[in-house]
Amino acid sequence: MGLSVLRFAPLRERNYRLWAGADLVSTAGTWMQVLGLNWVILSTTGSAALMGAVVLLQSLPVLLLGSWGGALADRLPARPALIACQALRAALAFALLAGASHALIVAVALSSGVISAFEGPVLGRFGSALVPRSALGSALALGSVLSSAGRIGGMALGGVLVGLTGPGVLFLINGVSYLGVIAALVAMRTGSLRALPAAAAGEGGIRAGFRYVLGRPVVLIVLGLSFVLGSLGRNYQVSMAAMAAGPLHGGAGAYGLLSTAFAVGAVAGGLLLAGSGRSTLGVLVATGVGISVLQIGAGVAPSVASFAGVLLPIAAGAVVFDTVVSTRVQLDTREDMRGRVLATMGIVSSLSGMVGAPAVGWLADTLGARGGLIVCGMVTTVVAVGGAVALGRVAGIGLPGGGRVAEQAA
Repeated sequence: MGLSVLRFAPLRERNYRLWAGADLVSTAGTWMQVLGLNWVILSTTGSAALMGAVVLLQSLPVLLLGSWGGALADRLPARPALIACQALRAALAFALLAGASHALIVAVALSSGVISAFEGPVLGRFGSALVPRSALGSALALGSVLSSAGRIGGMALGGVLVGLTGPGVLFLINGVSYLGVIAALVAMRTGSLRALPAAAAGEGGIRAGFRYVLGRPVVLIVLGLSFVLGSLGRNYQVSMAAMAAGPLHGGAGAYGLLSTAFAVGAVAGGLLLAGSGRSTLGVLVATGVGISVLQIGAGVAPSVASFAGVLLPIAAGAVVFDTVVSTRVQLDTREDMRGRVLATMGIVSSLSGMVGAPAVGWLADTLGARGGLIVCGMVTTVVAVGGAVALGRVAGIGLPGGGRVAEQAA
């Protein structure tokens, strides 16, 4: 039936529609605040390094506290915990209205990171309670579309408002957006939420979570693929800038065009996966190999237009890959362990960003923008093929799209 409405099953759930609408607005507000904070830092200090340090402060707590956040997520009721986290985020946004000094910006960044360490696993568990288990893949794919749309809309609107009103309005809008999320959570029909089992006594700790993850070979291989392809194949903010300013001789205008092409591809990939509902391991490995090979092609693209043309399927494939990773990690694990598994996934994601961006930048400086892309593409291709072989042995799947998947949730 193609992209029929029946395949967008999550939208038939009232609670999911409430959550999706609130998440779209909140994501836009979040990126508006990011733009506003970056504007304050750059306009007052001119330091990109300080801006990077703020980003690092938001990532570090996830690495240090993510495991505890996952353990709590498996014990606490998700909805009240999310309301508390959203209220704290709103308070931080409103605090910036008093005057975004450098000390306050640093404090807000660090506090936001601490909240994220606990909120991330709770969000994952709560999202799976909004829809039937069979619709989880489509729900995650639609979530990727909304995140991309919110980011694009928030950055675009924020770019207009920051020049007209200053950054304070952006902080105000972001704070109000969190209140919208709280309102959506309060308005949900609790009787329609799918009940998720809490961690059993004696199995709710961090060590039990690590033992469980280490005993799931499919999950370990998927997380390994996510780390390598995420670190060397996702940092296109670095590689796009290097290509635009270097061999493509495009400048700022070309970078804007490439960013738009990437965003369009990301939305298309999310819609494609949401419509097909095929979040299998076969799709995961096929997409991983495909985008890795395309990355090599991007390294030899002769012009801005051809590079943008290659970016479209890469962005679409990246969203498909990342969404299938999240789906498989959730479907192939026990629900009472899901918070800790999602926390592990968040730690892997943070590490891939922290390791990958400097690595891709160093390769671009050392080998040139083209050479860096090609080398990264070759490495990720080898790793993706190796991951396909490993998954074939432990889960019985191959490179073709569907494959045979061994569910390991039991």
